Amino acid sequence: MADITTCPEALLAAPLPAALPVRALSELERLALLAETTAQLISNNDVDEALHRVVALVLPRLADWAVIDMITESGDVSRHLVVHADATGLTVRDDLQGPMPPVSDASPMPLSRALRGVASNLAGPQTYEGSPDSGIAVEQRKLFKVTGIRTACIAPVRGPREVLGALTLGRSDQAETFTLDDLALLEDIARRIGLALENARHFQRQRQVAETMQRYLLPQLPYLPGAAMTARYLSAPDASYVGGDWYDAFALPGGDTALVVGDVVGHDLEAAAGMAQLRNMLRAFTWSRDQPTHRIVQHLNEAMTQITDVRMATMILARLSVDAAGAWHLRWSSAGHPPPLLVTRDGLTRYLTDANGLLLGLAGDRPRTEAAVVLPAGSTLVFYTDGLIESRRQPLDAGMENLRRHAASLVHRDLDAFADELLRRARPHDNDDDVALLVLRLPLAAAGEES
Repeated sequence: MADITTCPEALLAAPLPAALPVRALSELERLALLAETTAQLISNNDVDEALHRVVALVLPRLADWAVIDMITESGDVSRHLVVHADATGLTVRDDLQGPMPPVSDASPMPLSRALRGVASNLAGPQTYEGSPDSGIAVEQRKLFKVTGIRTACIAPVRGPREVLGALTLGRSDQAETFTLDDLALLEDIARRIGLALENARHFQRQRQVAETMQRYLLPQLPYLPGAAMTARYLSAPDASYVGGDWYDAFALPGGDTALVVGDVVGHDLEAAAGMAQLRNMLRAFTWSRDQPTHRIVQHLNEAMTQITDVRMATMILARLSVDAAGAWHLRWSSAGHPPPLLVTRDGLTRYLTDANGLLLGLAGDRPRTEAAVVLPAGSTLVFYTDGLIESRRQPLDAGMENLRRHAASLVHRDLDAFADELLRRARPHDNDDDVALLVLRLPLAAAGEES
């Protein structure tokens, strides 16, 4: 058993009601309870937390037991949540939770009917006194015996397209039996839970598709003699957000290396699909056209507006090369993207703010440009997306300053540790965006020389 106030998936900061004798609610109180239920369900992206909060609203106001049975997308049934209210508060009964037998197609028993979406019912221990007609009935008899529930009402939890489970309220310490009015109220509560669960499943499916797409598109980083490269991708903390951030790096026919970081505007599957389109188009243009980076970006912008549904995106395309003397050169063009950060081995920092043009998708005659720099030996170059610097509580300049300071303090770390710690330290806690990070570290000596 776990106290619902201390288990990690539970009520968190929600206050627990005192255990009071149940009484009939007025019409105004019923409407207020439904409004509170809706508010809890729509204000929590975490479905488990929302369910716990709804249970805390109805216990002990309507009952002293609450049971939520769930049907998974694969059709399995589980006793997802069992909570008891007494004078000390609300307690999760882990011992009564777990997998359940399949739903009987023909059983007339209340829970089976609810899980099929047929009807809501009132029930009691006497309902399950006869020979059980299904495994569900066996579990229900056990539930009534262990909990001491004397009267119960059971309602289907329905989404717009399917039955998602059932909600049961039971009274063991309260003398009043449930009425048809109570059952109608429970149906309204269960209906709201069903809509929330359906939306949560939709977002989860969307997120899984997008994450699969993003994993598929994450590149194998090319080998650079003497240099090191690493990359990271962090999905958005909010499970309903799907991002369009990406990074890329690949060798070009002449021996140079292309480096890319970009961000398609949006937080849905459309943004992830748009990211895939831009990434593949940019690869093709950069590989097949031996042109300056700003020309490639311009070609991409023209193609994006004509043959894709992507509305807007930011991006940096860079080209890394080594000259005959072993010096490393970077040429780049930016389409409204946050500037790369260059950190020397001594911790000096500089944002590469040149060649910053319009976002992809914006109309305008402003010509795109290319900038170039010779990279110091041993320096670290950081490409990133705005999820690493944007915060609702501070201006963008503050986020960039925060990134600069942390990057300078970490430059002595090996590259993987540098990337991991930079993400952990610099990413704002209130940022709900995904993050792509591409980091390059040059050798201490010029290419071809011994250090």
